[in-house]
Amino acid sequence: MNRAHAIGTLLEQPTLWDVLVIGGGATGLGVAVDAAARGLKTALVEQSDFAKGTSSRSTKLIHGGFRYLKQGNIALVRESLHERGLLLRNAPHLVHPLNFIVPCYHWWEAPYYGVGLKLYDWFAGKLGLEPSQQLTSEQTRDEVPNARSADLRGGIRYQDGQFDDARLAVALAQTATDLGASVANYVRVVSLLKKDGRICGAQVCDAESGKEFSLHSRAVINATGVFTDSVRRMDETNAPPVIAASQGTHLVLPRHFLGGNTALMVPRTDDGRVLFIIPWHDRVLVGTTDTLVSETPLEPRPLTAEIQFLLEHAAHYLAKAPTESDILSVTAGLRPLVKLPGAKSTSALPRDHVVLVSNSGLVTITGGKWTTYRKMAADAVDKAIEVACLPRNPCMTEHLSLADTRPSSGQSAAETAVTSGATSPSRRLHPDLPLTADDVLHAARHEMARTVEDVLSRRSRSLLLNARAAMEAAPSVAALLTKGFGRGPVWEAEQVAVFRELAKGYLPPAQEMKNPAARDREARPGTG
Repeated sequence: MNRAHAIGTLLEQPTLWDVLVIGGGATGLGVAVDAAARGLKTALVEQSDFAKGTSSRSTKLIHGGFRYLKQGNIALVRESLHERGLLLRNAPHLVHPLNFIVPCYHWWEAPYYGVGLKLYDWFAGKLGLEPSQQLTSEQTRDEVPNARSADLRGGIRYQDGQFDDARLAVALAQTATDLGASVANYVRVVSLLKKDGRICGAQVCDAESGKEFSLHSRAVINATGVFTDSVRRMDETNAPPVIAASQGTHLVLPRHFLGGNTALMVPRTDDGRVLFIIPWHDRVLVGTTDTLVSETPLEPRPLTAEIQFLLEHAAHYLAKAPTESDILSVTAGLRPLVKLPGAKSTSALPRDHVVLVSNSGLVTITGGKWTTYRKMAADAVDKAIEVACLPRNPCMTEHLSLADTRPSSGQSAAETAVTSGATSPSRRLHPDLPLTADDVLHAARHEMARTVEDVLSRRSRSLLLNARAAMEAAPSVAALLTKGFGRGPVWEAEQVAVFRELAKGYLPPAQEMKNPAARDREARPGTG
């Protein structure tokens, strides 16, 4: 992917697109892939970076949603399990099976949850994974060495899917590009264009150049997640809100808090949610919360109460309990849940998606979750075809393999060495992060990473893996990008300062208050 080429394509006039997608998260990128795969001339614009919001802040699971069985939402479970199977088949380089154990501390839990998980297996059908299995207490401790052993009666093992959400988003962007779509990050929609009362495109602004231009399209699809209502109000100023935003927070801990390669799933917490404690990138991820919020900032902050909630619940199931000082990073994301009258809490709101069409023809797709992004995209494009009288080509994504965006061995080592002056371009930029100079420049040259944050938060997951280490690596990353983009020292210094200020929000409050200015690692890659 090349941003300059994408912007150039968008600027070509006069171009009439078949489909213009607003939003570069999971759903929007999925829509772009679907539309382009059907042969429709497709453009996508994202106001920030791909997967900047909710789509990079998930629990990193591709799953059916075991708790939806209890809610009676069998249709969503079936759909999710089907989509899980497709993703495991179409993106094996990004999605893989993961073993989970439901620990049982009361006599009734094994038969109760055991029956539920057998149903879960059955609903997956021919795309299912290994069947669930009852374990003894000894077997449970063998698989999860740090599980609390007091009163442990055994466990139930089952499988679901795990992935890296931001990396899957990049793969979708690359897949859409390979199929002929033009996708661009840092392009903000200023207003919607209308002709004779019908939506016919959008006025957009390139955040980097400040240039405004028009994009004309037969169909416009609003796939902006928690910002859905903002775009709908560009179309109809009095459009009633359809989104109830819910905040979910996750903690990242050192790997020893599990001690193995198997995850724990707690079926019910105090607020009725499922709690996951899972291995991820040689760390442990704990989540999540479900907190109703009235604001939808692009960079939400975790609440102190959410952090304590997760620590307290993790302590119920782990022999060695984590404390706030153990947290490597903490992140919050906002779920775009669809409002229902009379719902008592956001945890009671369904994760189903909806497709809406305004009087002027704006198609909105919202709700849902990462696991079902493909089905959401298919439904949105089907509706856009109907609304805009586009060619009725069938959906092609059920058997479509997603692009592998990983750099091949030695792909960029030589050019990295030339650009950075490094003698060892594959050397880590920080001892606590799996990030090299090669990774940085590959992200910038081939994955549209534009900022230090893009690299450290989403092209690599450094900010989530260890916020303090990411702050310390920022100068090295900024130096590489400055040379790669031909920027100057002012831009370089601003990038470091902006990232470090953002990264403070990924430290727990107590750590942030104690944190002196992180020591600079001014040595360039390969020299220190």
